[in-house]
Amino acid sequence: MKSFLEYVAEDIIQKYGTDLSRTAVVFPNKRASLFLNDKLARLTNGKPLWSPAYITISELFRQQSSLSVADPIKLVCDLHKSFCLHTGSDETLDKFYGWGQLLISDFDDIDKNMADADRVFANLRDIHELDDLSFLTDEQRQLLKHFFSHFTEEHETELKQRFLRLWSHFTDIYHDFNERLTKQGLAYEGGLYRSVVTNNHEPISNNQYNRYLFVGFNLLQKVEQQLFSQLQKAGKAHFYWDFDDYYMHNHEAGRYIATYLKYFPNELDSQCDDIYKNFKHPKEITYLAAPTEHIQARYVSNWLRDQQRYKDGRRTAIVLCNEQLLPTVIHCLPDEVERVNITTGYPLSQTPVASFIQRYYDMLLGGSSPRLVRAFHRHPYARFVEDGQPLLTMLKAIAQGAKDEITDPLFQESLFRAYTLINRLQALVESGDLQVSDTTLQRLVNQLIQQTTIPFHGEPAEGIQVMGVLETRNLDFDHVLLLSCNEGNMPKGVNDSSFIPHSIRQAYELTTIENKVSIYAYYFHRLLQRAKDVTILWNNATEDGQRGEMSRFMLQLMVESGQTITQHTLQSGKAVARYTPEAIEKTPHVIELLNQQFTGPDNLLSPSAINKYMRCPLQFYYRYIAGIKEPDEPDDEQELDNRIFGNIFHQAADTLYHQLPKHVTREALDQLLKSKIAIDKAVDEAFHQELPHAVIGGLHLINREVIIRYLRQLIEIDKALTPFDILGLEYDVTRTCQLSTVNSQLNIGGRIDRLDQMSDGRIRVVDYKTGSRKPKPLASVEDIFDPAKIHEHSDYYLQTFTYADIVRRQQSHPVSPALLFIQHAAAKDYDPTLCFGKENILDIQEHSARFCELLEEKVNEIFSQNIPFTPTTDLKVCQSCPYLQMCRR
Repeated sequence: MKSFLEYVAEDIIQKYGTDLSRTAVVFPNKRASLFLNDKLARLTNGKPLWSPAYITISELFRQQSSLSVADPIKLVCDLHKSFCLHTGSDETLDKFYGWGQLLISDFDDIDKNMADADRVFANLRDIHELDDLSFLTDEQRQLLKHFFSHFTEEHETELKQRFLRLWSHFTDIYHDFNERLTKQGLAYEGGLYRSVVTNNHEPISNNQYNRYLFVGFNLLQKVEQQLFSQLQKAGKAHFYWDFDDYYMHNHEAGRYIATYLKYFPNELDSQCDDIYKNFKHPKEITYLAAPTEHIQARYVSNWLRDQQRYKDGRRTAIVLCNEQLLPTVIHCLPDEVERVNITTGYPLSQTPVASFIQRYYDMLLGGSSPRLVRAFHRHPYARFVEDGQPLLTMLKAIAQGAKDEITDPLFQESLFRAYTLINRLQALVESGDLQVSDTTLQRLVNQLIQQTTIPFHGEPAEGIQVMGVLETRNLDFDHVLLLSCNEGNMPKGVNDSSFIPHSIRQAYELTTIENKVSIYAYYFHRLLQRAKDVTILWNNATEDGQRGEMSRFMLQLMVESGQTITQHTLQSGKAVARYTPEAIEKTPHVIELLNQQFTGPDNLLSPSAINKYMRCPLQFYYRYIAGIKEPDEPDDEQELDNRIFGNIFHQAADTLYHQLPKHVTREALDQLLKSKIAIDKAVDEAFHQELPHAVIGGLHLINREVIIRYLRQLIEIDKALTPFDILGLEYDVTRTCQLSTVNSQLNIGGRIDRLDQMSDGRIRVVDYKTGSRKPKPLASVEDIFDPAKIHEHSDYYLQTFTYADIVRRQQSHPVSPALLFIQHAAAKDYDPTLCFGKENILDIQEHSARFCELLEEKVNEIFSQNIPFTPTTDLKVCQSCPYLQMCRR
């Protein structure tokens, strides 16, 4: 079946011959020109051809104006100046920026539709002013009456008053803004278009072309209609319309072309069945419901192999209604595909350069928070830059430092795009046009990054076409696959965000939701009209209680087209198999890293590390050998994870108890309880030390009060134990351990929260715990080293036993391990001393020999070359593992 552009090419050659040097072909977008040029070349049978000029409608307007379209950011900056001038507002550009973009969009729509801004923004609360609107139809006047009837005195509200006050200034802002831009030789697109059709006496001031061929247009703004009319009167305009008779009668898809054909006749025969009656031919149409977006992308390879569609190359199109699927679709193209042309750009936001910029601004705005600084330095590009450099300098340094190391074209292109974007913003800042805070600058950068794509290089007219919906205009394919054709994606972005209420937009024939829906209805039906087989996928998953819906156009096609449509549900067809990560063998290199980390006089193997090994040897490898850091702070500055909460409590308790004498009496603790200032100060200092840039408010304020309550509870507990002696606070202890596997020694130890001595002479090794989960008593020392029982004691026994054993080696008094759970300490007869069964461990020495034997066995196992780092078989451990995604469990 011939494509639309083939019919256009044949008609052009037939009517104008092969010398098309003074012919301009105007398209809605640039892409179709490559295909039309190819069609023209094929029709000449090798004879010379003077190709026509190919331009877009936007380029045609810009060629006729001395003005230039301004940068979107500069437009908002200049609009802000006009806004402040006429409203007397002192609103900052930061707050103005978002709705400034919206107001420019409204101005653009007014100008492209040739509406009178003075009338659009008129205050029509006084219904008598409608007498001056004789230029409107009765229906339009009724719409205005209905809207402004809500602004009578009996319906007055503060919100409506604010709307009318702002509304009354829009006319002045509109005129001042346009004058301001004109003085600089600038305009927004709608303003430029309007100036071309209203200020030029000649339809086209440039006489370079004898004729203009307008190909494949649909909705025409009024400025475009006026330009078409001017050129038509001059005998220079000719029109080629692409449609199908199926949707030309009482159908939203053909709503505009059916009207325009009366004024701008078609160069092709509108009654030709071969060109305009393709929907009457049977098509192979299949609807596939899929439970996820990515399953749709993975279906691409099956679809291309089916019927060997991949061999048809340029006659095959994969259309993305959701362009976020592009990276997945690219990876799912089968090996049989030799050539592919990707018209949708790769999102800059999904590149490492974008994440580097994000982390830079996070660090800049976070006041050099340690967490944010560490996050920045963990980025792979951070090694190419120096601290304190401006962002542009950093991007240059990355380009220079990585030029020999990173040869990926995507890296080079993304870095270039990012540098160009940041450089433009910096130029606006230096010129004084852009005066915003760093916070707003970051928001602008993020917004621009989200909007920026990196184009792929390739031969556009060859290979399978992967494209977005807008790129399909004027192009025809035999095989079409539409992905993610859901309501919300097709039609896409249909909303009425505007300062101009819907009733007024309707009255003055500005763009409304109905217009946008009609445009996408045309795109959808036009894409299918000449296709032989069409497969449309949509997501039927339920999210937030709402089931995914197929596009309204799919439903319309089922009801109205008369085509036979097959429906199926797409499933993976595979049983879920749990992935088991591979063990890491202890190669000589791994053993070398292990020794570097833990052996030697300056290194230490902590009970926490041993516990991590017992929980999962592979987790131990990731953390200590591979050096992959665990997240050490919450992402939200207003949240505290358990570790940070515990650290703040420990630091505050250490500060308070350092204020006590070594021999602690009840009177001393009473005095400390009465000193609210001392307790509050200790907590605030601990907060500042752990989170130096956090503001104590919101959730932090609640956490602060909880910690203060815990400290008071701790003091009350200790009052019942008085008198006692404090032997040490945050007290470091170590011991040596002989490694039989590598014939070496290492140090084992850590920091004791509190070491005290009771009045009976017994020494306690006290470990504070702020959590709520108390460990179950174990039966024996062997249970401490049993991985199957590690959930029962939450690692605590090993740590406290190790510290108590070290202390007992240095003391002649009995030493008992104790876990002081603050949340449980208020219970009657609470005793933090650890137990075996129901027996308190009053002296660690009774169990030291067996404990040390098992401890050394476990440590030697860690360093044994014959025992690999294996993943745990206990999936409960995996639930809280920070490396869960790496293991894909």
